[in-house]
Amino acid sequence: MKNFAIILLSIAGFTSVKAQSAEYEKQKNEKMKVPSPFEAIISRQDNREIIYQDDYVVAFVPIRKQAPVHLLIVPKKRVYTINDVEDADAAMLSSMMLAAKKLAKQYQVDKTGFRLVINTNENANQTVFHLHMHLLGGMPLGPAVTQTYSEK
Repeated sequence: MKNFAIILLSIAGFTSVKAQSAEYEKQKNEKMKVPSPFEAIISRQDNREIIYQDDYVVAFVPIRKQAPVHLLIVPKKRVYTINDVEDADAAMLSSMMLAAKKLAKQYQVDKTGFRLVINTNENANQTVFHLHMHLLGGMPLGPAVTQTYSEK
């Protein structure tokens, strides 16, 4: 069954493969050569308050909040994008989700609702190449995209 899923994903990829722009690819490659801004927080070189931590992840408030509750949940291990996740990272991914659940409850958005966002590459506007998840809540967030897309 796993092989069947891989084959389907491969076929789907061949029908809709589009490359990142050359400029984005260049910027991405340059950013991947240097430590991510999150590594300074994880190593405590940046004294930002870490509000949650376990063996795999840390969480903190970003510099520019986009909602009353806006937290970043970041793996301690640097993985550039979700595309770079490996089977061995399953515990790390699970920890990210469990941290989100705990933090949503702690920040009292578990009942009213919250959004989890992982941006990957150019079309999703990923600018920091260290996998991270945004937890957003504390207000009505509206649609994740404008919902103006149409197949017609």
